[in-house]
Amino acid sequence: MLAVPDSPFHNLHWRSKLALSLDCFVCERTGRTTLFELGAERAVCSGIREAGEHYTAGRIAAFDHTSERDRTTLRAVVDYWWAPFHDAKRDRPAHALTHAPWVQHYLGYYCPEQNQSGEFHTQTNLVRPQSATCPHCSAPIAQSHEAPQLRLLT
Repeated sequence: MLAVPDSPFHNLHWRSKLALSLDCFVCERTGRTTLFELGAERAVCSGIREAGEHYTAGRIAAFDHTSERDRTTLRAVVDYWWAPFHDAKRDRPAHALTHAPWVQHYLGYYCPEQNQSGEFHTQTNLVRPQSATCPHCSAPIAQSHEAPQLRLLT
């Protein structure tokens, strides 16, 4: 949930993508940044330096948001497939999701003063409160007082 200040309206909206830190059974590495995009039938794992990005089994199954006068809230349901493996580089086993991973949400906006669009993100591991201002007109766009909340469904 993000607080929306009483400043010039910037058409703040959730972008239809998000990133999660997950253990990837394809490249057999733990803690990989995995990018999910609404409508895509698979996700993209950041991979390992030598091989680069690759597809992995995951998708956004549901994505909706609510906007009120002073805040906007996103709900995303992600399907992700996992299989056991051992991360040879870090010498540790992979784990199925038993705790909430790091997550990054992307937001877009449109500056009415400069007729320019832009994007920013918020994520779970930032110091709060976190503020976003428009680089085109310096108006405050949003403020995050709490980290994104994740709930694991089993």
